[in-house]
Amino acid sequence: MSQSEKSVTSSSKRAYRKGTPLSVSERKMRSVSRKRETHKPLNVFIGNSHKEKLDAFCQENGLTQAEAIELLIERELLCD
Repeated sequence: MSQSEKSVTSSSKRAYRKGTPLSVSERKMRSVSRKRETHKPLNVFIGNSHKEKLDAFCQENGLTQAEAIELLIERELLCD
């Protein structure tokens, strides 16, 4: 096989433009560090029945748990 034929077949694949891709854990760490600039982490334990209600609320309204909790806090603060 000549040199020109090799270059055609090897260049048919698209090369990754920014070097080697990040691993899943590296992408997660970068995402979390960006989020920490504007958010605070919250780790809580709630009763099973409340968790089930939260899950149902999120499903019905198309929200993440974080969005639902923020919405409920806003609603509570607006009522005061």
